[in-house]
Amino acid sequence: MVIIPIQSFIFVTWPPPTTVLGYFTLFQNKWFIGLLDMDLLYLLVSALMLPVYLALYLSLKRINESFMVIALVLGLVGIAAHFSSNTAFEMLSLSNQYAAATTDVQQSILLAAGQGMLTTFQGTAFDVYYILNAITLIIISFVMLKSNIFSKKTAYLGLLAGLLMLVPSTAGTIGVYFAFASLVPWAIFSVLVARRLFQLGKS
Repeated sequence: MVIIPIQSFIFVTWPPPTTVLGYFTLFQNKWFIGLLDMDLLYLLVSALMLPVYLALYLSLKRINESFMVIALVLGLVGIAAHFSSNTAFEMLSLSNQYAAATTDVQQSILLAAGQGMLTTFQGTAFDVYYILNAITLIIISFVMLKSNIFSKKTAYLGLLAGLLMLVPSTAGTIGVYFAFASLVPWAIFSVLVARRLFQLGKS
């Protein structure tokens, strides 16, 4: 919940560059902003989702263990794909090498390498992460609807967020709209789930 508005503010205040050279320049001027523009905070979100998925599995496995195992596995695979897709530190390194390059040939090679990193950054692995986590959320929400552990409101919010996330943020302008739209139900879902998990932990 804390990270979502921070990352949104960063994207609005410092929009990600559209070219490799733009990223190299950003990294040289504001290296930390460059890392944030390449989803550094979302890597933290993915790491934090690991215990959340485990907690939801333990909470709901008695309702439908088969579905929850599938959801947990898909969620973990999706998170692993996200880590493999992010090339923020590779771009930082290439930016430093570009700044130190002394010939046009060296700079051209580094620009080509940077283009490869950007393509990987929002390529297949990222889309796999996005879709698998959407499916994970849909399955978890479906199991929630069959239980009395979480409220129906929580389940429907999760289901809505998951359905909106089936359109990856890489799918052009419509993908960006769906990504931002999914943040609203996802944020409320996160708060409700966190509150319930704390209640379950105390009991």
